[in-house]
Amino acid sequence: MLDLTIAAVGGYLLGSVPFGLVLTKAAGLGDIRAIGSGNIGATNVLRTGRKGLALATLLLDGGKGAIAVALAWLLFGTAAMPVAGFAAVLGHNFPLWLKFKGGKGVATSAGTLLACSWPAGLACCLTWLAVAAVFRISSLAALVALALAPVYAWLAAGPEVGLMAAGLGALGIARHHANIRRLLRGEEPKIGRKKTA
Repeated sequence: MLDLTIAAVGGYLLGSVPFGLVLTKAAGLGDIRAIGSGNIGATNVLRTGRKGLALATLLLDGGKGAIAVALAWLLFGTAAMPVAGFAAVLGHNFPLWLKFKGGKGVATSAGTLLACSWPAGLACCLTWLAVAAVFRISSLAALVALALAPVYAWLAAGPEVGLMAAGLGALGIARHHANIRRLLRGEEPKIGRKKTA
């Protein structure tokens, strides 16, 4: 139990590092929370027009989940991996340093899934790419990938990772509530289009 607690706390602290905010401030773009949707994730960083920064944010946010899982495995074994990964996503979504106002956890969820079960993670990434290629809407691609994540994870890695993926999916979908409303109204912006509100 102590091992799982340490894995959860460590995963949360690692996940709570706001790379999107750090990178945009370092690049002289100001506070990403005052741009576009106000989100600290890669999609909103892309709205600054800096594709390199958006890619770096995507990789670093995904890396948080993967590193949390890898460290948990090295220190405590396989049972701690889903705990640390889920905690990393919680840290990204509700970071202590930003008054618990963070991102939506899509990239960090992907990194977590890739580290826990690379076939499941890869399936989620390919699902995101396919939906994004067809509809050009990042949030829709994320919602479909998150909804299918538990199925992929259960089939590829069993019930423990499947249950974690279900938690990630439910959390991610809940974090997209505003996007879902805009999708239903047909107002969700396409990929590459700047969002003003």
